[in-house]
Amino acid sequence: MNKKIPEVITYLRTPQAIRERCDCIFNLACQDQLNNFRVDLTQLDKCADYVINVILEQYPKLDIPFHSRWRHFQVGDIPRLAELDQMLAGLTPLEKAKVKFDLAIISVLLDAGAGINWQYTEPETSLIFSRSEGLAVCSFRLFCQGFFSSNPDFPWQADTRGLSQINLQTLTQGFQVSPENPLVGLEGRLELLQRLGQVLNQHPQLFGIESPRPGNMVDYLWQNQANKEVIQATSVLNAVLEGLGDIWPGRSNISGINLGDVWSHSLLKTDCLGDEYIPFHKLSQWLTYSLLEPLQELGLKIIGLDDLTGLAEYRNGGLFIDIGLIQIKNPLVLQQQHLPGSEIIVEWRALTISLLGKVAQVIQQKLNLNSSELPLIKVLQGGTWTAGRKIAKELRKRWFASD
Repeated sequence: MNKKIPEVITYLRTPQAIRERCDCIFNLACQDQLNNFRVDLTQLDKCADYVINVILEQYPKLDIPFHSRWRHFQVGDIPRLAELDQMLAGLTPLEKAKVKFDLAIISVLLDAGAGINWQYTEPETSLIFSRSEGLAVCSFRLFCQGFFSSNPDFPWQADTRGLSQINLQTLTQGFQVSPENPLVGLEGRLELLQRLGQVLNQHPQLFGIESPRPGNMVDYLWQNQANKEVIQATSVLNAVLEGLGDIWPGRSNISGINLGDVWSHSLLKTDCLGDEYIPFHKLSQWLTYSLLEPLQELGLKIIGLDDLTGLAEYRNGGLFIDIGLIQIKNPLVLQQQHLPGSEIIVEWRALTISLLGKVAQVIQQKLNLNSSELPLIKVLQGGTWTAGRKIAKELRKRWFASD
C-alpha cells in the first residue's frame, strides 16, 4: 500500500477535511467557475434574518437544544424520553448511556426519506406521524418493545443476534407498511440493519466481544479518555466513522477501503492522491450529534462542538437555494433526478457546508452571542433545518407533501 494512502484516508475522515474541501468548491463558486451554481453573498444577511425569525418563533429565550435525533422522539409533545427514563430507572448511569446509544444509532440508520405516502400510527397515543418524525417514533416504539434485542429479559438494546432475526416480514409489520401505506426504501433499511449486525462483530474493541452492540461504544469512549470529565466531539465522530464506515454500500474507496460519504469532483483533481475527493459524512455527524447527549447525562462535558461541521442535506441546502444564496445556472436541471455522486449534487452539498458556517457567524453577530453560547449545532436546530422546511412549504404550497 502506498505509504500516503493511510494519511489520505485519515485526513478524509476529519471535519477539517470537510471544511477545507468544501471551501475549495465555495471559492470556485465565488469565482463563477462551477458548472452548476454560483453564490450571491449579498443574500447572506437576508438568510440570517430569516433563520433568526424561525429561531425566535421556536425558542424565544434562545434555550436551543442540540440538533439531534432526540428532538424527533418528542414530537407531538409526548414525553417519550421520560417514559424511557422510567423504564431504565433501575440501571446504572453507564448502562443507561449504552441503551441510549443503541436507540440513537438504530433510529438514525433507519432515518432515510420515507416518501410522501407513508405514515405511522402510534398505538400508545393514536397519533399519526410521517417523514423523519414518523420514522423516529416508530423506531422508538419498536426499540422499547425489544424489536432489535435477542434478550426478552432486556428489550432495550440492539445486539447482533437481535438484528439477525429481523426479516422483511417483521420489518414490514413493525413499520405498518402495506400497499396503501408504502414506505420508500424498506429493503434498504433491512440491509442496513443486517450490515450493522455484521460490523458489530468486526470491531470487538468498539462494540464488545460477548453479545456485541452499538452501545458498547460508550465503554470504548470512556476508556480512551485520559480526563474522565471531558470528551472531544471529534473523538465520538472518529469512533462512529471507524466502527460504522463499512455499513454504507457502493461508496468511493482507496485501495479497497470504503471512504463513506465522500465524493469526487473533476475540478479538484490534481496529481496528488485524493485531491479530487470531498468528504461530507452527513449521517455520521448527525449520528455524532445524537450521541453527545447520552454522554452529557453520563457526566462528560463535550468540548470542541464547533470542530464538527454543518450537515450537507437538502433542508439546509434547499434553504440556501430558496433564499437566493445559492443560484442555479440552468433551472432545467432542477426538473431532473440526479445521483448522489453527480457533480451537481456534490457542488450543492459542498456549498451548503461552507454557507452554514458563514450564516452561523452572521446569526451569532446579530444576536450578540459567541460560538460557545450559540454553537453551530444549535443554529442547525433553531435554525436552518426548520427554516429550510418552512421556506419550502411557503414557496410550494400547492404540492408540498413531504420534507
